[in-house]
Amino acid sequence: MTNTALRDPAFTDAVITEAIRWTEQNGPLDDAQALRTAASRTADSHRQVTERALLLGERIGLQPELARARQWAPWVLIGISALIVLAGLGLAGNVVGGERHINVIVALASLLGLHALTLLLWLVGLWLPLGSFNTASLGWIWLSLTARVAGGKRGQAPVLVRAATGLLSRAKLLPWSFGLVSHGIWSLSFAVVLAAMLFALAFRSYTLSWETTILEPEFFVRAVQALGWAPAKLGFPVPDAATVMAAPGAASTGGQRTWALWLTGCIVVYGLLPRLALVLLSAGILRSRRKALQPDWHEAYYRKLLARFAAMAPAAIVDADPGRLRGAMPLSLPASELHDALFVLGFELPPDMPWPPAALPAEVAAQALRIDGSAPARRALLDQLARVHPRTVLMVCHAASSPDRGTERFLREVLAHCGECRLWLADSPDANATQRWLDWLRDTGLERITASDRLDAALSESAIAP
Repeated sequence: MTNTALRDPAFTDAVITEAIRWTEQNGPLDDAQALRTAASRTADSHRQVTERALLLGERIGLQPELARARQWAPWVLIGISALIVLAGLGLAGNVVGGERHINVIVALASLLGLHALTLLLWLVGLWLPLGSFNTASLGWIWLSLTARVAGGKRGQAPVLVRAATGLLSRAKLLPWSFGLVSHGIWSLSFAVVLAAMLFALAFRSYTLSWETTILEPEFFVRAVQALGWAPAKLGFPVPDAATVMAAPGAASTGGQRTWALWLTGCIVVYGLLPRLALVLLSAGILRSRRKALQPDWHEAYYRKLLARFAAMAPAAIVDADPGRLRGAMPLSLPASELHDALFVLGFELPPDMPWPPAALPAEVAAQALRIDGSAPARRALLDQLARVHPRTVLMVCHAASSPDRGTERFLREVLAHCGECRLWLADSPDANATQRWLDWLRDTGLERITASDRLDAALSESAIAP
């Protein structure tokens, strides 16, 4: 399963992406061509970062080294498994080899002691962020040896290992991935030990008993009964008190058979079965969480790359004019609903433009308003016009600016709350700017709005008069 993860394209891409990030910790790589190529291959921003990393990885040799690691990984795993199997055979030989007398308690402790210690450390490593527990596992040894064999000391293997373990740690899968390898090797070891023991016990005669110098015999009776409770659920026999208390060598043939099956049952229940169950659990968790094996796109490194790709993207037109039909001139309010008032407002004027303009009469300038064109400002002004219903609205616009659909919509909304609307095109740089506004008013169906770059032409004296 772990070697299968190495062959998963998504995980491989993530490892290369992370490896490039760690490589660039020592200084950025020349990526101008890689950026352009990645941007042309896909529009997805995260995939663009990955494509860039793959291009840079090919250039510095990451992919070939990862391919070598995939080739060597199963062979290194087989080698470690062979060593563990030989060690298991050695333990089995110590138990059933040499003399025909077996101390069952010592045999059980020698066969399960190291297994219990490493299993306890692995379980502690699940809950505590202590890297030493993971680096002491068979899984870490397998990964380190694979990297050493594939890349040597001077290759790119260390950065690939760092990238892979970083992804696994972020997804909280590091102990499960290393555990899958460790539990698998332990399961194989216990299977070999059990096979060797059963073969020896089946075809040779042994005397099984316990020995002590300081402990009471009742202690062994209770220990044998307690340890035999779980194996008994699977059908393994448990020596009774008489068999346990019998003098060494005095137990009957049936009693010796019970001792042998009790020892075998303890190894199966406390050794083989937990490791097999954890192999299945580790594989299931790795499979269910493998989608979490992705780089942390919120890292500052990735945010900078995403910003660079965003800057390379073509500008998006968010308010494109598809070519509208000429709109009708909105109807003004009837004279009976109007109040004899003049409303002066500046619309989307440059920040450095003085307000109110000096050309306005003092009594008009005192009540002049200015809005920035934002939706809340427009809404507030339209609400005020709806309450006042002025006869004339003088809208001051920057002549050098270009009118757009937002300007058209606002003019139509203003005309719905007044008698007439006039435009003063302030600070006109030349006649062309003024003409552009006049042409725009004609094209949008608003030609009845009087517009001029001179205040006296834009607003008659009668409109200014109180």
